[in-house]
Amino acid sequence: MKSSISVALIISTYNWPQALKQTLNSVVHQTIQPNEILIADDGSDERTANLIQQFKTNHPKLNIKHVWHEDNGFRLAAIRNKAISMAQSDYIIQIDGDIILDQYFIADHLSIKAVGYFVTGSRLLLGKKITAVLLASEKVNFAALRWQGKNFFNTLRIPFFMRLLQNHYKTKGKHLDYVKGCNMAFWKSDLYLVNGYDESFIGWGREDSDICIRLIHAGVQKKFIKFCAVQYHLHHPLASRDQIEANDVLIEQNKLQRISFCKDGLIKSEQ
Repeated sequence: MKSSISVALIISTYNWPQALKQTLNSVVHQTIQPNEILIADDGSDERTANLIQQFKTNHPKLNIKHVWHEDNGFRLAAIRNKAISMAQSDYIIQIDGDIILDQYFIADHLSIKAVGYFVTGSRLLLGKKITAVLLASEKVNFAALRWQGKNFFNTLRIPFFMRLLQNHYKTKGKHLDYVKGCNMAFWKSDLYLVNGYDESFIGWGREDSDICIRLIHAGVQKKFIKFCAVQYHLHHPLASRDQIEANDVLIEQNKLQRISFCKDGLIKSEQ
């Protein structure tokens, strides 16, 4: 089934084709299929390209685009911008390539979409043992997965509760800039309103909080999709946090100056 609006699914990845394969397998089983799938590849080697080509061959009805740039360190903001600029759809749902999606994930996101809002959600963190099993599996038993992580409530899909909480849960106060970049959705026009991701953010962390803050400064409000849009995060070692302090400084500056439009984003400012 296709959505009544055009939907792009952006999947970020880097040199983990085994995980990306499981992510794509979960996309195949969505009750609503995206109009396009853009794989935002932060410089992976040919193993990822080969997997994507194989998947395109096996699933010709899926509109898959491999968006790649050269490996020059952790540049998630830049590759996401490149994927956003190539997207032709009105609405963009964003995940990571180490995520397994519940079959209603896209449908749930579309049920909460609203003009003037962006959306963020949760995920279940899986452990090492179950991750190893999943990477070697052809099918996923979602009922069994519910008991494999520390945050069980993130696996519950209860649309009624989602509708009650969407404008209240983690949308104000100290949670105002709380988001999960692996589970977000935006109108493409709103991303251009703030010039997309700020490519000044290099290394792991905070680029998703930054775009959240700038969207809010631009008048776009946040919704939190809880008890819907369920996803399972495969275990992996933590990325280096050596840039986190510098990125935190950038965020604080944007908060103080109420910046909404970044200079180094989708459209580059003249120097």
